[in-house]
Amino acid sequence: MSSSVRPYWPPLTAGIALGLVLLATFLITGHGLGASGFFTRLTAWVGGELAPSVTETNSFLGPFLRSGAPLANWISWEIVGVAIGGLLAAIGGGRFHMRVDGARNLRSGGRIALALGGGTLTGFGVQLSRGCTSGLGLSGGATLAVAAFLFLIGFFIAGIVVSFSLRRAWI
Repeated sequence: MSSSVRPYWPPLTAGIALGLVLLATFLITGHGLGASGFFTRLTAWVGGELAPSVTETNSFLGPFLRSGAPLANWISWEIVGVAIGGLLAAIGGGRFHMRVDGARNLRSGGRIALALGGGTLTGFGVQLSRGCTSGLGLSGGATLAVAAFLFLIGFFIAGIVVSFSLRRAWI
């Protein structure tokens, strides 16, 4: 781990880099970025391993099992690349630390419970909107899809409301 912390990229530079990555993804693969589809595929795979008959008859997860190996898809490699890239960037930038961040008045267990609850609710919302912030928001926004802009507006409003509510309750 680096002893000095390197500064974050300026937001404009990071935004331009993300836009170029998104453009390259469209040009090279024919589709945009996404993440939530991986977790659906992972759920189908785990269900197939633990309860294959139940998962296969499930109208939502069954088609992933019947199509072959649920994890053999571009989105699985994208998630692996994001995880490795994020880890390398954190180590290279001197920002890699094993700790639980959060509200000062909330213990680690409570912070983890809030994070898992928020992640679960976000995952539910992802299924309702049929896309995540990267898939629907970035890729959909790049193609000027109306659903992408409605999703992003709702996502930011919900995030602001929940953030202020939790900040007042636990900080």
